[in-house]
Amino acid sequence: MGGGGGGRVAMRDEKAQRRANADAPRVPDLGKRIVSLFAPHKRQITLTIVLVLVVATIAVFPPLLTQRVFDEALFPLDGSGVDLQLLWTLVGIMVALWVSSSLLGIWQTWITSRVGNRVMGQLRTSLFDRLQGMELAFFTRTKTGVIQSRLQNDVGGVASVLSNTVSSVVGNTVTVIASLVTMLILSWQLTIAAVLLTPVLIILQRRVGQVRARIATKTQESLSEMTAITQESLSVSGILLAKAFGRQADESRRYRDENDRQIDLQVRLMMSGQTFFALVSIFISILPAVIYVIAGYLITGQAPGADEGVTAGTLVAFTTVQARLLMPLMGLLRVSLDLQTSSALFARIFEYLDLVPAIVPPAEPKPLPRERAGEVEFDRVEFHYPDAREGERATLDGVSFRLEPGTFAAFVGPSGAGKTTIGYLLPRLHEVTGGAVRLGGVDVRELDPAALTDHIGIVSQEPYLFHASIAENLRYAKPDATDAELDAATRAASIYDTIHRFPDGYDTIVGERGYRLSGGEKQRIAIARVLLKDPEVLVLDEATSALDTVSERVVQAALDAAARGRTTLAIAHRLSTIRDADVIFVIDAGRIVERGTHAELLALGGTYATLFAQQSAD
Repeated sequence: MGGGGGGRVAMRDEKAQRRANADAPRVPDLGKRIVSLFAPHKRQITLTIVLVLVVATIAVFPPLLTQRVFDEALFPLDGSGVDLQLLWTLVGIMVALWVSSSLLGIWQTWITSRVGNRVMGQLRTSLFDRLQGMELAFFTRTKTGVIQSRLQNDVGGVASVLSNTVSSVVGNTVTVIASLVTMLILSWQLTIAAVLLTPVLIILQRRVGQVRARIATKTQESLSEMTAITQESLSVSGILLAKAFGRQADESRRYRDENDRQIDLQVRLMMSGQTFFALVSIFISILPAVIYVIAGYLITGQAPGADEGVTAGTLVAFTTVQARLLMPLMGLLRVSLDLQTSSALFARIFEYLDLVPAIVPPAEPKPLPRERAGEVEFDRVEFHYPDAREGERATLDGVSFRLEPGTFAAFVGPSGAGKTTIGYLLPRLHEVTGGAVRLGGVDVRELDPAALTDHIGIVSQEPYLFHASIAENLRYAKPDATDAELDAATRAASIYDTIHRFPDGYDTIVGERGYRLSGGEKQRIAIARVLLKDPEVLVLDEATSALDTVSERVVQAALDAAARGRTTLAIAHRLSTIRDADVIFVIDAGRIVERGTHAELLALGGTYATLFAQQSAD
């Protein structure tokens, strides 16, 4: 929401974020797991390797042909003059090799691009699937923006690594080996001089990679916070809150501060490798000059291992190959640097992939007896929230009741008593920590989650509507619903006439979170959506408490119609809405302290009677 304060500043603290994900295990064997991502694409990877090997092999021949062009065609060592026929032949072969190499390179790039993007797409969908399977408590303790950042920024940040790593590593490795072999054939003395400083570059690269990895971690954390700020502050609710309290400037400042931090981190990340690559560039630039000097000493016999066989063609060919050696070597160093930098992103991605849901489906689900699907039982149920402090009282403590099919049961009590938790335990949005919740006589932990939710409908205090048409929001409950079924559901929810007063009818776009509709209209569309699902059990979580009196009466009539013939658990704030309930349970401090009908509880003169008297007086 808008209006940032100290609490949200504290959430930016890295320790707080680590606590929020404390249940995620460390990522083991990161390198192996990155390699395993490519396992489903073995055939394409194999073809890529073959193409890379062919292209790298082709690259060996032009330098050798260059030597022949100089020493046999242009400047023959026997002094016979220019051989144009041989020159055309050698040049023709060189052009054919270059064209072939380029065409094969295009094919190889297409394959690696497809594989890399498919791996990235699979990584993103696997991450989304894992998050879909997480329990509700995970999302109540984790910022939505942070989750979005894992899906977008982190996965996007490793895109180039996934797309280019295989071809770059294989191609550059083969090119380096082939170039070294060619250089040794041309002159072993010059080869030693050319590779003398390579170990120093490798050591520097490792140091730079470690620094970049640390900066990359901080950069992604900052991106997560920026995404969270954007999601919170630019949502409809966030904008309304900021405008209502005049905090737009504070929100802009909060975003600007984090953006400045992001800019600083991006600059540091970019500059952290520039000195290293500048040294590599200097090394590459001056090496040919060094080779020329060494060649001069070799040719004149003034150096150990003097070789008068170093000709002009040999020297041109050698410097050509040497350039082909250093650029792939630099490419390998860059890939290694990218992998070290991306290791932080991969670790964040795998951390979420390794999350273990607290609520898991049973290995062998039991069937739910259809004739008893409306039978609900809580048997000495206890519940603690996962992040509850030690010694903190249980949210629910020994709650027991049984509802026959078709019973309308209401749960009332002061705020924080545990009423909503009861409604969430039945569809297994939370997991009991003691006792059992049964539907149709079967423990909900032994039912298939899809089968369980098929029999339960929930109408919450704040119904969620997508930024889509009314019809699309309704069909979320039943994608194949006919127009006639939509009409029946909306008539039952007392929203049919309202919808058809809109110019676009069912095609009316409701806006972000349904903000183009009134509270009562949103609530009745939510009721119609549940009616399309046609569940045996209905959970009403204070479904009218946020409405005005007129809207409440209309919505309450729709709820009464929806509850008819169904087992209904109504969590109520306004006691006037549940006076006709078959049974009323009074919850206080996680326990049922009273139960009975409205008349019986008034006659008892206990907690319910006190609450009713207070509301009546109000």
